[in-house]
Amino acid sequence: MSDRGSGSLLALGVGLAIVALLVVALPLYMALAVRGSVAAAADAAALAAADVASGLVAGFPCETAADVAAANGANIESCRVDGLVVTVVAAREWAGVTARSTATAGPAGSGLD
Repeated sequence: MSDRGSGSLLALGVGLAIVALLVVALPLYMALAVRGSVAAAADAAALAAADVASGLVAGFPCETAADVAAANGANIESCRVDGLVVTVVAAREWAGVTARSTATAGPAGSGLD
């Protein structure tokens, strides 16, 4: 019996295994990246809105939060201003799944620690 061509089959099998691994791993990696970007957008939006709520920057807190979130590729689902403390929920849809993140920002000593 000849072993001719068995190396080609082995290489083909290894190549297919690598492709299968990439097909599974790449969407998971992208989902983690989207989740991280939504969390960053929520953090930035909450911080910007808290700056407006404190009077450091002119404007309306929730409008500012929406603008900052949009600049980071997310949408604001809710925005709550409680004095100088602002809580926002940002979201972004990717591949039919919605990633959400909540962030709260306010002055030091306001119980956010």
